[in-house]
Amino acid sequence: MGGLVDVVADPARRRKLAVDGASLVDAEAATKSGLSGMAVRAALKGMRAVRPDFVEDALNALLPSFAPALDPHWDRAVGEGDPDRYFRTRAREVADALLAVTDARAAKSKHPTVARAYKGLRAQARPHVESAVPRLPALIRRHVTGGT
Repeated sequence: MGGLVDVVADPARRRKLAVDGASLVDAEAATKSGLSGMAVRAALKGMRAVRPDFVEDALNALLPSFAPALDPHWDRAVGEGDPDRYFRTRAREVADALLAVTDARAAKSKHPTVARAYKGLRAQARPHVESAVPRLPALIRRHVTGGT
């Protein structure tokens, strides 16, 4: 069975995955409450004011690195028979795999402003990414297997 690596190898499929991923980001941001939630939603709104497709474009660029980080988790989840449970119970582990990708990307950035901004936000990133992880099986399933 092919995985996300196969999906992102096809530019059209990768773009569809990025668009769906941006919807996941929006849905997750909508669940945030308090000052943290306001900050997340304001940041997304600000990014989209500058570039409407900012999140989609960022995901499209990150997916070739996210895919090999997620595929082993997806394979294990499918092997265990319950991807939703796997991602729910291993949210921290999956979040750390995704954050390792963005950490490496930030470390290589040729844009000091971007690297500084990332470094400033990184400490707060894990809980936000971790809370979104249970949404990933539906997204992956839709693009890898064509299921819902």
